[in-house]
Amino acid sequence: MNSTDDVTESKILLVEYDRLKEEQKTRIGFRDNLLYFTLAAATAVVAISARSGQSRILLSVPAICLVLGWTYLVNDEKISAIGCYVRDRLGPRLGELTSAHGAVFGWEIYHRNVAGRTVRKRIQTAVDLFTYLVLPMVCTTAFWCSVAVQPLLMLASLVQTLALAVLGWQFVRRSER
Repeated sequence: MNSTDDVTESKILLVEYDRLKEEQKTRIGFRDNLLYFTLAAATAVVAISARSGQSRILLSVPAICLVLGWTYLVNDEKISAIGCYVRDRLGPRLGELTSAHGAVFGWEIYHRNVAGRTVRKRIQTAVDLFTYLVLPMVCTTAFWCSVAVQPLLMLASLVQTLALAVLGWQFVRRSER
């Protein structure tokens, strides 16, 4: 018996599924930790700014939130793309090969129809917007109200505000899925 006789398309698809689910699990952990890290970093910056009395330090919070927020969004997109691929491509193909009755990888469909999912997604979007948009804008507003406002720093804060608006729009746009 040749070793290639044991390799079937269905086995290859199952290995692909395992690898995709492993990647998804890793990305979910990383994405969720980004939220905690962002809050910790912002808290540290606010504390340093308050202790030193230098409000311009607050402008690092929007920069932190932009970088980490974008990273959060990219990971969230990949997590969703993996689920979509398993649901729309991999599951149906494996179902065809095995002549399965019903959906293969049913969880990928089932969990999307659980009661309260829409409310949970909206709450998560609100948490994301608070963390990556409201929090840095509070820091920016505190900077604007301080005596440390200088033209170059004001310009930087306005650019950051525009970038935060784009990031916020991306969070809202993604929440509709």
